[in-house]
Amino acid sequence: MSDYPNLFSPMRIGPKTAKNRVWMTAHSTQLVKDHNFSDAHVHYYAERARGGVGVITMEAMAVHPTTQPYKGKIFAFDRAVVDNYRKLAAAVHEHGCLLLAQPWHRGRETSGTVNRLPVWAPSSVPCTIYREMPHVLTQAEVDELVNGYVLAARYAAEGGLDGVEVHGLAHGYLLGQFLSPATNHRDDQYGGNFENRLRLILDIIRKTRDEVGPDRIVGVRINGTDGDVPGGLTNADWTEIAKAITDTGLVDYVSVTAGTYVERMNIYGATPQPAGFQLEDTARIKAALPDIPVVAVGRINTPELAEALLERGDADMVGMTRTLIADPEWPNKAMRNAATSIRPCVGSNWCLASIVNSPLACIHNPAVARESELGVGTLKQAQESKRVAVVGGGPGGLRAALTAAQRGHSVTLFEQNSELGGQVALMARSETYAEWQGITDWLISQIGETQVEVKLSHRAEADDLAGFDEVVVATGSTPLKHGWSSLRPSSWGDGTIVPGADQWNVYSINEVMAGKAELGPTVFVFDDTGARQAVVVAEHLADLRHKVTIVTRLPQVAPDLEASRDLQATYRRIRNKGVKFITDHELVSVNEDAVTLADVWTNESTVHEDVDAVVLSTGNKAEDALFHALQGVVPVRAIGDSVSPRRVFNAIWEGELAGREI
Repeated sequence: MSDYPNLFSPMRIGPKTAKNRVWMTAHSTQLVKDHNFSDAHVHYYAERARGGVGVITMEAMAVHPTTQPYKGKIFAFDRAVVDNYRKLAAAVHEHGCLLLAQPWHRGRETSGTVNRLPVWAPSSVPCTIYREMPHVLTQAEVDELVNGYVLAARYAAEGGLDGVEVHGLAHGYLLGQFLSPATNHRDDQYGGNFENRLRLILDIIRKTRDEVGPDRIVGVRINGTDGDVPGGLTNADWTEIAKAITDTGLVDYVSVTAGTYVERMNIYGATPQPAGFQLEDTARIKAALPDIPVVAVGRINTPELAEALLERGDADMVGMTRTLIADPEWPNKAMRNAATSIRPCVGSNWCLASIVNSPLACIHNPAVARESELGVGTLKQAQESKRVAVVGGGPGGLRAALTAAQRGHSVTLFEQNSELGGQVALMARSETYAEWQGITDWLISQIGETQVEVKLSHRAEADDLAGFDEVVVATGSTPLKHGWSSLRPSSWGDGTIVPGADQWNVYSINEVMAGKAELGPTVFVFDDTGARQAVVVAEHLADLRHKVTIVTRLPQVAPDLEASRDLQATYRRIRNKGVKFITDHELVSVNEDAVTLADVWTNESTVHEDVDAVVLSTGNKAEDALFHALQGVVPVRAIGDSVSPRRVFNAIWEGELAGREI
């Protein structure tokens, strides 16, 4: 018997029955080819269906050419999708999973850069992110929009899908822009009172139902709240909207999410957003809709949380995305009471950052979007068992050791420190990012189920490794402390340092996070990377009651967080903790407790007195000496930061490949 009886009970959704209450909600994959699905999509969704998911809503699909934030958008209004729908349906239905389409339009929350078309919106109010002034929809264009939803529904039915989830109401997208008085300033039949603002939505739902008929599901995705948006829709407003929609008798379920692009962490909260952060709003909507299934989302990442919300009656189905990206076998593992083996979603939002320039990825599941090559069941036993040494117990070394051991090799893992985890373990010492410890904790727990021999506090030298058949060097990297910004490339190679960078009160981030720094009340963090590390250490020090200033030669602090969508939330959090920003400035010198900075554009210098300590975040140096020492001694390969200091994702990716190639 499962420990989660509600989670694994069937659920009637209109004319169909879901085998359990786990619902994979829609998300971008960037696996799209020529505005259509690809074979990689088939493998991706089939992997989650095989893993036990009850219902899958596929990624949002454009109902009109004007909704293309990037090239990788499926055209749901083009009949070319039908054949691929059939492939997807066959692959997913094989595992007893329902499959839905999600037609949508972004409205003002996009730009015309890709499609070279004007941005459509009910009124000319620009998006806070894209900032492009929209074109006000005419009646003829509204009719085009409706026709796009009609075609999307028609082709979903022809393609053998189980139904359609009408999207565009939630997250501040186009239909939500019609609903909200904050973004709908029209004075025609679509503006003004509640009935007029709802008119377009009801028309689309009615015509969608006409297209798919009574034998397929029609659902709708709404917000539980818009969040802190002046004039935006509240939970009470969305409850009224949900009741008006469901009173038509045309929809079979309501999926409740939250947020708009004014604050995107309300949509897909990264750590430290708590698990279940959207549930209170969803529960109130569910209370108003007792007779129709309601889907809840919002970092529902453990079977215990899922079971509890179902038992309370807060919702009828449990929606999740990033959790199932991290571990597609989440449902099956939970059903067989093996929840401790679930690879956790740690809320890093690498899945969001990855789709900016490439297909979907997960920070610590290498198989994502590569299921046919690296997915469940693809790991083959080695033809010959070898003695393998892995040097370095960070995320890359852990992944390499685990994969090699799972293939039947005899693996010894050397770690020079007294604990495993590498720089991830240091980062996780910040209360805000403690959840990231799940990356290495999971790998360590999995290694504990193998025969890997782990040698802690053992710095492996070339002589220690000569008797092994293969060696994987995962020795990581160490922080640079010369203090130069990358605007001074010649200084990086001449052996010089920024004057005072070698003072007793100048530290690396690693030294601070390891508790090896003696810090006074006031700390300057100088960052040249634009990555997350500087804000991690700044917030950690602010939590310890230090007065912290981040200095960067960039025009913005930590711009890399734009890709993971948590820049706004991080700024709000750390600024409210007192962290100050100085942008467009280089470090010139440190002289005891005085720090001199220079404006990168004017070269004007400013001296800041009474600075007790300086923390440098200027990049890392690859620790590759062991790799070079082993050349010609034993077959050796390097991975992760020991090749080039990069990201957690790269270390784990290369560790997986190394473990498979030996």
